[in-house]
Amino acid sequence: MPLPQTEMPGRLQALFSERGIRMTQQRRAILQVMETATKHLDAAHLLRKAKRLDPSVDRSTVYRTLQLLKRHGLIDELDLMHIHGEGHYYERKLNRDHIHMACLRCGKIMEFVSDIFDKLKGQVEKDCRFRIVVSRLEIGGYCASCSK
Repeated sequence: MPLPQTEMPGRLQALFSERGIRMTQQRRAILQVMETATKHLDAAHLLRKAKRLDPSVDRSTVYRTLQLLKRHGLIDELDLMHIHGEGHYYERKLNRDHIHMACLRCGKIMEFVSDIFDKLKGQVEKDCRFRIVVSRLEIGGYCASCSK
């Protein structure tokens, strides 16, 4: 499953405003790219796409903005089984946790939302008396095309 449909344009920007975070033109470009992404982006891809919107965006601004977004819980940082090397990928924080499945042959990344995953987290919280704040699950295997 690809990333969920792009969200309402301006949502991340509105959340910045609600938190009293100063909005610059460079940050606006970065957030716009994040809001409209249809796949997981690494920092280099994010920089290239943001530069198309605002040529003044630079690498350090991208990394500082990613850190700010992570600190405020607005994005997730993923390694996606390191199938494309040691890079990290970023996606906007969704309303519901999901499982990332990485094809170890072709590199395709799929997402899966499951009630069972939600129940498992609830059981962990109950049985272990542990309040989950962050949960990530990545599975490596072979997609339908590569399994043939």
